[in-house]
Amino acid sequence: MRSTFFTESLLNWFENNERNLPWRQTKDPYIIWLSEVILQQTRVAQGLPYFLKFAKRFPTVNDFAIAEEDEILKLWQGLGYYSRARNMLKTSQLVAEKGAGFPSTYHELIQLKGIGEYTASAIASFSANEKVAVVDGNVYRVLSRYFGVHDAIDQTIGKKNFKKVAEQLLPAVNSDQYNQAIMEFGALQCKPKRPDCSTCPLSINCIALKEKTIDQLPFKSKKQTKKKINLYYLVFKNDENILIRQRRGLGVWEGLYDFAAIEITEKISHDEILKYSKETFGFTINKIKEPAITYKHILSHIVYQASFWEIEINSSTKVIDNYTWIDQSLIGNYPVSRLVEKYLEG
Repeated sequence: MRSTFFTESLLNWFENNERNLPWRQTKDPYIIWLSEVILQQTRVAQGLPYFLKFAKRFPTVNDFAIAEEDEILKLWQGLGYYSRARNMLKTSQLVAEKGAGFPSTYHELIQLKGIGEYTASAIASFSANEKVAVVDGNVYRVLSRYFGVHDAIDQTIGKKNFKKVAEQLLPAVNSDQYNQAIMEFGALQCKPKRPDCSTCPLSINCIALKEKTIDQLPFKSKKQTKKKINLYYLVFKNDENILIRQRRGLGVWEGLYDFAAIEITEKISHDEILKYSKETFGFTINKIKEPAITYKHILSHIVYQASFWEIEINSSTKVIDNYTWIDQSLIGNYPVSRLVEKYLEG
């Protein structure tokens, strides 16, 4: 039977190719939760150092629950998708409040903030061997290619169909190992680009290989157009002090620190920046240093062209809502976006 061949081949492949990863050495649902959230939209090589930092600093969910948001965001700095970190803090607080430990069943997990269908399935499977199908990007890729499924993975009906196929393939025993196997196979063997089909144990029955549609699967119905924004940062300096703000209600980089800024689709001139700075903040400006370079920063839905304008002002103790003057040497203590971090690195 074709499905039996598929399942057994994956389990045999996994036995010989499984990576030795720390979250696979435990059944603790809290630790598995840490790894799953950190690895969302993130390669293992990038996420592993973050996982180790968080697991060391917060060995239990109760330790995580009493942390300050600034500390969480600082530890998360550079990983992107910062809403994950904020949601993790809220989730840990809810779990600690209940006092029953971190849940391990799909039914309980899916009710927690920031935990969707995939994450709930993964934690339930890997911590408690609950028989639930785990479907991530790697699984979509393997299933769509092997079975020749052209359903759109970005549409509800497509997701439901893939989930149904994944559930039908779950073995009666060791479903946790099978879920790990198909995800690992997608990550290492059936890669998004240039997979090595010549060494693939599934190639003999792979529909996409036979039909030469490897590069077309999995299928997405639409490609999101990224919005282009010019981001002019105004880095006000006063002797050894620098003016910063914590982003609140601004969507992107919520809770992180940066500088005053103009976000606009058009380009603006030196004179316009000078006028805006005077009218908005009321400072007496001594000098503006035009940036020598701009930084291109790409997010999932926005492409920023960012420039940092260093503006020296006369001595000022003026208090501005939502802004704080700090010693320049202390900026490294604050959580900032990777974009601001690149500027600070010089």
